[in-house]
Amino acid sequence: MVKKEKVVLAYSGGLDTSVILPWLKETYGYDVIAFAAELGQGDELANIKRKALKSGAVKCVVKDLRAEFVEDYLWPLLKSGAVYEKKYLLGTSIARPLIAKHQVEVAHAEGATAVAHGATGKGNDQVRFELTYMALDPSLKIIAPWKDPEFTLTSREAAVDYAKKHKIPIHQSKKKIYSRDRNLWHISHEGAELEDPANEPKDDVYVISRPLSKTPNRPDYVKVGFSRGVPVKLNGKKISGVKLIEQLNRLGGKHAIGQVDLVENRLVGIKSRGVYETPGGTILTTAHNALESLTLDRETMHYKQQLALKYADLVYYGLWFSQLREALDAFVDVTQRNVTGQVKMKLFKGRCSPAGIKSPYSLYRTDLASFKMGAEYDPTDAAGFIRLFGLPIKVAAAVNKKKKRD
Repeated sequence: MVKKEKVVLAYSGGLDTSVILPWLKETYGYDVIAFAAELGQGDELANIKRKALKSGAVKCVVKDLRAEFVEDYLWPLLKSGAVYEKKYLLGTSIARPLIAKHQVEVAHAEGATAVAHGATGKGNDQVRFELTYMALDPSLKIIAPWKDPEFTLTSREAAVDYAKKHKIPIHQSKKKIYSRDRNLWHISHEGAELEDPANEPKDDVYVISRPLSKTPNRPDYVKVGFSRGVPVKLNGKKISGVKLIEQLNRLGGKHAIGQVDLVENRLVGIKSRGVYETPGGTILTTAHNALESLTLDRETMHYKQQLALKYADLVYYGLWFSQLREALDAFVDVTQRNVTGQVKMKLFKGRCSPAGIKSPYSLYRTDLASFKMGAEYDPTDAAGFIRLFGLPIKVAAAVNKKKKRD
């Protein structure tokens, strides 16, 4: 008897992967191994093993990757300062390489010859998954049903009908609802009325944060302690990265922190509109930026701002496992040597702002910053400095004046 080939499917238990699992088995004759990653998506993985097996999987592997997600992905992202198109804190983007990495590891452990995902042919996730597969094991076959001409389940209605026909347990209906992706860092919302940028997001969009109209009328304060750019304390107490983000999500969500409505440019050339909730991530990003303002010199900070744009692109495009990202991390780590201290954050009505910054490596000197002149700063030095600094402008102006006369 010839053994069936095995494929490892990145499985979330949502509508798309729920129907793709039996479709892979039916269309290709594969033995399907479902792989689910616990990244802090709440109760979404409840009973996922039972559901996968009932849907036709020969095995379901679930890994708790929250600690690895925080330490090896979120903290480097935070230290880099990367933000895509000024607003998006890359919550979905940063998770995909981690899922795909472990998917490849499961394929090796189970003797699978192929890996599969449920990302559509219009989105960014297909690129993120497949680039990671290529980077970590180019010998694995990649199966992407949404790009297969035989795959006809390309609408919610068709997927729901297929699930009912094959007795696949689903909670979705044909009603047009939001497409969501959730992990420890954020939750994204797309679809339904959000597909039209002219529509304001409804209050029922939000899942991990309150609508702004329902936030408290008094602010909360929280202190975040950093060591070499990494958050390590909350209100003066040491805490694990996972618990720190969970607590900041709850506190930030209470004040509608981190709600972003964005029309973004996908890698594949399409504009898409999404609403993101990143309460803990927004608090940490704002606090980290504040601490850098105190501890980084001007030239390093300005150059790092340029690097952050490239870093955001690499993450968004799925190029996490690239030499350039590793090289940028090496630069970032040098910049973080003195990014140690505490930032007090004020949370109120959708806004988080620094309410006090302290660092043993602060470059801020009150005597220099003061308007009062003292012995430590000779203002007459500025006269010569300005003359030399402005010399090219002065010469250019003289040339232009002469040219007008001529």
